Amino acid sequence: MYIIPAIDLIDGKAVRLTQGDYRQKKEYNARPLEVAQQFEDAGLTRLHLVDLDGAREKRVINWKVLEQIAAKTRLHIDFGGGVQSDDDLRVAFECGAKQVTGGSIAVKQPDVFERWLSRFGADKIILGADAKHEKIAVSGWEEGTELWVYDFVDNYVDKGVKYVISTDVSKDGLLQGPSFDLYRNLQDRAPDLNIIASGGVSNMQDIETLADMNLFGVIVGKAIYEGRVTLKELMLFSGL
Repeated sequence: MYIIPAIDLIDGKAVRLTQGDYRQKKEYNARPLEVAQQFEDAGLTRLHLVDLDGAREKRVINWKVLEQIAAKTRLHIDFGGGVQSDDDLRVAFECGAKQVTGGSIAVKQPDVFERWLSRFGADKIILGADAKHEKIAVSGWEEGTELWVYDFVDNYVDKGVKYVISTDVSKDGLLQGPSFDLYRNLQDRAPDLNIIASGGVSNMQDIETLADMNLFGVIVGKAIYEGRVTLKELMLFSGL
């Protein structure tokens, strides 16, 4: 299972929100490149980079940070937040993203998302399936929907999606443990799907439990920044 550290961006700085609430923002580092380089130095190979400004404004904003990290590290970057148009997608790939996550676009403009899948391939486009109380949430989690997360994912698996990042919004940033049942249910319905868990990881035991479930990856953010999980522990876990 891949350990995928997260960097969330507001005003070009590394921050974390609690439950997606922009009013509950904590800044961790004004230089995200330094954070990414620390992850790389620890032997981690992937990075989840989220443009929170972009998610709110519905267009990619922090592309310069993506470009800088991609140029100065070898990290495999999946980028999300504000990718709402063909131009946004082009910018993300041109700036160095290896994969792009589409959440809001997959809800609001499914024809566009399906076209991206067809054009770029299922290895490049990740489905974002973030949910609150099992209902899909979009636009930086500021908008709820009546879409049941499992039906939403099933629909896109039928259309060729191979990767999904699913965050339980109610767990995110609380350091109270991930939504294990959410990922078990997704696995039961789509055994071949590469599921990336996100939200709520609070310690190494959470990571080990997810690894035992044979998930593709887990995104770890606040637990690293708050010292609940150390980079040394992650190195040992990865066998480095």
